[in-house]
Amino acid sequence: MRMRNIAFVCGVLGLGLMASPALAGCDGLPGDCFWAAHHAIYHKENHIALLQSDPMVGEGYKGPIIDHLHRKILRIRATVGMRWPHWPAPCCYSRRPIYIR
Repeated sequence: MRMRNIAFVCGVLGLGLMASPALAGCDGLPGDCFWAAHHAIYHKENHIALLQSDPMVGEGYKGPIIDHLHRKILRIRATVGMRWPHWPAPCCYSRRPIYIR
C-alpha cells in the first residue's frame, strides 16, 4: 500500500514538472527555448517603446503597464538563463588590426 502511494506521488510530481510553464513553447532543444524567449522579450520591449513614445497617453495609465512589462522581461530572462557564446573566441577582438595607408 505504501509503495503504491509513493509511486502515485512520484507520478504526479513528474507530470507537474513536465508541464512547467518555464518550458512552454520549447521542443526540448535549448536554442528553441532561447529564441522563443527572445521573441517574447522583443515584443514586450516594443510595447514599452510604443507606450513611452505616445504623447496622448497619460503617465498614470502607462506607468504601471511599463513596470509590469519590465518585471515580465526580467522574469523571462531569469528563467531562460545566460546565452552560451556562439564563437570560441570573440570575433572582432581576436583578429589582427587592419592598417590603411
